[in-house]
Parts: sequence; C-alpha cells; structure tokens
Amino acid sequence: MWILFAFVSALLLGVYDVFKKTSLQGNAVIPVLQTSILISAIILTPFLLLSWFYPGFENSIFYVPSIDFATHLQLILKAVIVLTSWLFAYFAIKHLPITIASPIKATQPVWVVVGGVLIFSEQLTFYQSIGVGITLFSFLMFSFAGKKEGFSLGGGNKWMWFIILATLTGAISGLYDKYLLRHINHMSVLVYYTYYQTIIMAAITWFLWYPTRKKTTPFQFRWSIPLIALFLMSADFTYFYALTFEDSLISVVGTIRRSGVIVPFLFGALILHDKNLKYKIIDLIGVIIGMIFLFLGSK
Repeated sequence: MWILFAFVSALLLGVYDVFKKTSLQGNAVIPVLQTSILISAIILTPFLLLSWFYPGFENSIFYVPSIDFATHLQLILKAVIVLTSWLFAYFAIKHLPITIASPIKATQPVWVVVGGVLIFSEQLTFYQSIGVGITLFSFLMFSFAGKKEGFSLGGGNKWMWFIILATLTGAISGLYDKYLLRHINHMSVLVYYTYYQTIIMAAITWFLWYPTRKKTTPFQFRWSIPLIALFLMSADFTYFYALTFEDSLISVVGTIRRSGVIVPFLFGALILHDKNLKYKIIDLIGVIIGMIFLFLGSK
C-alpha cells in the first residue's frame, strides 16, 4: 500500500512542478514562493484546529499531535533547509528550461543515498551502486544539453549552479526527514514546518524583496500559485503518510517520488516546445533507469 502512496506523491509532485513553472514565468520569485507557502499554511490550519478542539479527531490520519519545544526547534531547522532548497530551485526553474531543471532536481535521491553512506555509514548494494553511477552520468549529460542552450556549468551560468544547489540542499532535507520521522508524527512535521516557513518567508519578502520591488520583476498573482500550494501539500502528505507504514523504506519512497519528473518533462516538450529534446530524452531515460536500480537495490 505504501508504494501506491509513493506513486501518487510522484504524480502530484510532477503536476506541482508544472504549476511552479507556469507561475514563475515573467514573475517575481520571492512573492510567488511566499504566497504559495501562505496558502499551504491556510490549507493546513483546519486540521490543527480540529486536533486542538475536537477530541474525536484523534483517530484521523490528519490528526496533528502536540510537540515539545525541542521538536519545534528541529522543525525550524527543517524549514530553513527546505526554504534554502526552494529559493534556489524557484530561481533556477524561472530561468532554465523545465526539461533541464526538473530532471536535474530528480537526481536528488542519488544524493540522499550518497549522504546515507557518508553520514549514516550505510553500505551501497550492487544495484544501488549501478543506479548511482548511471544517474550521475545522466546528470553530467544534462549539463552538456544545457550548454547547447547557453546554460553551462563551465560558462559560469548561475542558474545551473542554482538547480544543483537546490538538489543538494533538497537531499539534505531528505536525510533530515529520515531522522525526524523516526520520532515525530508526519502531520506535526508537515503542519509546523509549513508555519515556520511562512514566518521566515514573510521576513525575507518584507526585508529583501519589498524595498527593491520597483527595480525588479513585478509580482503578478496568478491562479496557478494556489495550485502550487494545493498539489505540494497533497504530494507531501502522501509522501509522509507512505513513510508511516512499518515496512516502508524512505530510500524507495524518495526514489519513486522523483519519477514524477516525467510530467514536467512532457509539459516542457509538448506545451513549452523546449529545444534539444533528443538529447534530453536520452538523459531522462538514464535518470529513470538509475532510479529503477536504486529502487531494486533498496528493496
């Protein structure tokens, strides 16, 4: 059952990437992110209120247990890590073709596995080793595809570095999830870290974006922005819920979750008419094959 939830999360995450690209085209990045996070917090608030004031809600999968001060500090740290990843990712997705940015971000499970080896002293299986190798090779191939469109690492293009930094900090968040979900309820993680993100982004928006708003890209509210929040909340809930099953494996869930990259890739190819698709499809197939090997090696 948990594998089914992982695939649902992958599909929702892929649609989330599409609405993210739609919202960011020709728009100001920071207020788009702030607005989507604020809407996410609003969506989650009824679950918190029901948990506080309706005793019968305790048996619901949406119940939000209370947490202590130390746990709040841990979730503040998660909020900082995730926001760092999102800020890099949002700027990169705005300026890069989605057929480059999304597949590079999809290599995140590989970095989680590598981090597990370095931090938790985990041992790679034979299949995992193959998966890491294939994915890293495909990752490098995407940099060559980007070079054909003027987005190269060696050329000093900062947006390529931004998506790489977004991927690496996202992997750190995944490793941190592995630690947090051992002792914190999934709804508590989802609700409280979203609230802390809202507070932090409000400060960033007010002190960094607002004073210079007239000198940068103006902000336009679009209906795709609330859909960012809706699909992200749905993807995160199914992700965290999949991890609540006793036999679930975070390495498998995280790998399946990134298979949703196919959705934004198709959007970029069919709707946005991105270039050099022949090379990118080959690279994407490499990433997917790498994910399959990671999946086999993690079972």
